[in-house]
Amino acid sequence: MSQPPLVIKMGGNDLEKPGFVEELAAVVAELNAKQSCILVHGGGRAISQLMEALGLEPQFVDGQRVTDEAVLDVVEMILSGTVNKRLVLALLHAGVDALGLSGIDLRLIQAGQYRVEYGRIGEVINVRGEVLLDLCEQGIVPVISPVSYGEDGRYNVNADHAAGAVAAAVDASQIVFLTNVPGVRLAGGKIAAELTVSDVDRLIDEGVIEGGMIPKVGAALGALTGGAKQAVITDLDGLRDGTGTILSV
Repeated sequence: MSQPPLVIKMGGNDLEKPGFVEELAAVVAELNAKQSCILVHGGGRAISQLMEALGLEPQFVDGQRVTDEAVLDVVEMILSGTVNKRLVLALLHAGVDALGLSGIDLRLIQAGQYRVEYGRIGEVINVRGEVLLDLCEQGIVPVISPVSYGEDGRYNVNADHAAGAVAAAVDASQIVFLTNVPGVRLAGGKIAAELTVSDVDRLIDEGVIEGGMIPKVGAALGALTGGAKQAVITDLDGLRDGTGTILSV
């Protein structure tokens, strides 16, 4: 492998956009021809929709999905089943050798309980980076669901956090967090080209960075702290073109 892999994290809400999965697969195929790629995904809205259909009311505390065993069954069905295989199939159709994995397989992502009140929500303890690097050496793109292995059972790990931990474990050249915007917007709508930790803290205090962007920048900075060389927040066009907001320590 000529250079460390690129880790790409995508959210589950993007799956509902017509043509998004196929376009993502085409971009990954193009990138993977030059540099090994690893894809980590969430499930988002699809999980809530299935829960509601089954009569399970979604509950969130501080942005985390409260997860008992019944909810975890749904999370695993969507993340490790439907979403994971949809992405793998799209990559295969794009000419990429792709392998779907969850954090449970081979104890790829090992987790412990985050907080008791969140139920089966986990925080990452370890990632077997060598397993992923071996796959990359073979030209295979790992597609990872963040349902993870625990000594006492399964855990649902936040996909942003899982992606950051994966990036650190494989010493990634870059981790890209895909969003529906081309980067972090500053006052006036301009996209920031680069931000440091102090910039992020200031912009959050000023209310410029808010809502769903806060956990994104937090996960990006966490990935850097863990060992990733560079973190980028961008959209699919930015992934293709190499643009977006670069975050640095």
